[in-house]
Amino acid sequence: MSTSAPQTRSVIVEREIAHPPEKLWRALTQPHLIAEWLMRNDFVPSLGHRFKLHGDWGGVLDCEVLAIELNRTLSYSWDLAHEEAAFSLKSVVTFTLSPPPKGTLLRMEQVGFRPDQKLAYGGARSGWPRFFDKLEELLAKAE
Repeated sequence: MSTSAPQTRSVIVEREIAHPPEKLWRALTQPHLIAEWLMRNDFVPSLGHRFKLHGDWGGVLDCEVLAIELNRTLSYSWDLAHEEAAFSLKSVVTFTLSPPPKGTLLRMEQVGFRPDQKLAYGGARSGWPRFFDKLEELLAKAE
């Protein structure tokens, strides 16, 4: 008898950003900048730091910094407690920055969507590109 864990799905978004990794890193790790493109927060770029992201829809995500490598990698848990299992999410978001010939290749992967979380998965698939649009607008303003 096999008791395998249910398969989870991931959302991956990659985008070349016309700014150096250091500038993009600031937007990923400074709370006032994160608030402009993602959500209000009490983020601190420190391994193990627990913080909250406050969504415009009223939801609050419980997060913890899981990995941090200056100008290269940032990973944190992205958990939403909800009384309905289909909306209760335990996931991990990882940002990876790598330098193409110009600017920065930003890769975001959010892992942990269960098969019964179609709404959350669909929301992430449509939401992350919009977050990235706002991130690029923020970076352009900071020129």
